[in-house]
Amino acid sequence: MNKRKIYINTMRGLMFICTALTALLVLFLFSYVLLKGLPNITWELLSTKPSYLQNRIGILPDILNTIYIVIATLVVVLPLGVGAAIYLNEYAQNKKVVELIEYAAETLSGIPSIIYGLVGMLLFSNNFGTSILAGALTLVIMNLPTIMRTTQESLKTVPQSYREGAFGLGAGKWRVIRTVVIPGCIDGVVTGCILAIGRIIGESAALLFTAGFAHAINGFFTGLTSPGATLTVALYVYAKEEGEFAVAFAIAAILMVLTLLINLSTTLVGKFFAKRRNI
Repeated sequence: MNKRKIYINTMRGLMFICTALTALLVLFLFSYVLLKGLPNITWELLSTKPSYLQNRIGILPDILNTIYIVIATLVVVLPLGVGAAIYLNEYAQNKKVVELIEYAAETLSGIPSIIYGLVGMLLFSNNFGTSILAGALTLVIMNLPTIMRTTQESLKTVPQSYREGAFGLGAGKWRVIRTVVIPGCIDGVVTGCILAIGRIIGESAALLFTAGFAHAINGFFTGLTSPGATLTVALYVYAKEEGEFAVAFAIAAILMVLTLLINLSTTLVGKFFAKRRNI
C-alpha cells in the first residue's frame, strides 16, 4: 500500500510539474512578445504605409490585406464547408464514401502549410497572378477540412428525435435541416468559423508563395487582384529581410492580442449558445 501511495504521489507530482512548465512557457512567451512589442506600437505605425523616402514604416496596408484575405476566404469556404457537412451527415447514403471523405479531410488537415503554398502557386498564382485572391483560394483549401469536420461533428450532436419529430409533423427534409438541425448546432458552426479566422490570420508559409510582399493600400476589389502582404508575412519580411525587429515585435504583439481575442470570442460564443439552448 505504501508503494502504491508513493507511486500515485510521484505521478501526481510529475503531472503538476508538466502543467506548471507548460503554463510558465505560455506565460513567458506571451509576456515576452508583449513587452517587446507594445512599446513599439504607435498610431503612425498603424495608420500609414511604408515610405522609404521619408524613412517611415507603416503597417496599414498589411492590416487591410489581412482583412481582405479573411473576408475573401470566408465567403468561399463557409458555404462549401457547411454545405459539404450537411450533405455528408444528412443526405449521403453510402457510408463507405462518407468515411473515405472524412479520412481525406483529416489527412488534408495534417498536411504542412508550405505544401499548400506550393500547390496554390501552381494552381492559382499561375492563373490569377500573385495576389490576395490567389492566397485566399489557397487558404480555402487549407481551412475547408476544418470547417467541414467541425460542422459535421456539430450536426451529429443534434438528437435524432428532433428530426423524427419534425418529420412526424409533415416537414420536408430541407425544412427540417433549416429550422431544426442547423439552429440546434449553430454554436459548433460559429466556433469552426472563428477558429478558421484564427488560422487565416496566423498563416504565413502558404501566403509567401501566393499573395506576395507588397505594402500598397488598395480598395477591396483592387486589393484582391493585387499582391499584398498580410500581418504574418509582413512580420517575416521586417524581421528576416529588413532587420526591423522592433516593427516585427510590434506586429507579433498585435497578432498575439488578436489570437487571444479570437480564443476568448470562441469561449463566449459557446457559452452564449449553450445558455440559449438551456432556456
